[in-house]
Amino acid sequence: MRVEGGSARGIELKAPPGRRVRPTTSLTRQAVFSMIENSGCKYDTVLDLYAGSGALGIEALSRGAHRADFVDNSRECCTVIRQNLLRTGFADRADVYCISAHKALGILERQYDVILLDPPYDDSCTDELLSKLMTGPLVTPETLVVVSHGARHPLARSYGLFAAWKQRRYGDSHISLYRREEQ
Repeated sequence: MRVEGGSARGIELKAPPGRRVRPTTSLTRQAVFSMIENSGCKYDTVLDLYAGSGALGIEALSRGAHRADFVDNSRECCTVIRQNLLRTGFADRADVYCISAHKALGILERQYDVILLDPPYDDSCTDELLSKLMTGPLVTPETLVVVSHGARHPLARSYGLFAAWKQRRYGDSHISLYRREEQ
């Protein structure tokens, strides 16, 4: 697994050991960032929830984000994220929180331009988390929320004032982008 674009392009990233983590494929990461870059939104500050290896947040840093926060509840994943940040030279522009995504929503204080979520596809709580996220203090009217998910647990058309703006499918991965609806 390598960084696909930007200043760290080509640098190899470590993946956490075992089969618990499903790293986002190269094709999917390229598609996600193509959609983000074509959305017209800025992405200076990024939150990577369910970060796993940190590949999505690191891709954002490589492509110009100034700051990224990474959240994963696995110590092994947090260790790998820190190693990948050092490897790419982005450690000074990131914080890693080794807590659950649900807990992170209650303690993080920064507002984000882009929030990336890649939860386990069989996680039935994703809907609840998205509801809490998109009605909470981490989002602004300009925040873009990008969710990678499986078909087994379809997402709602809207959460609070945020509605699905774009949706794509890449193999088993579904990508849904949410932005705030016009008032």
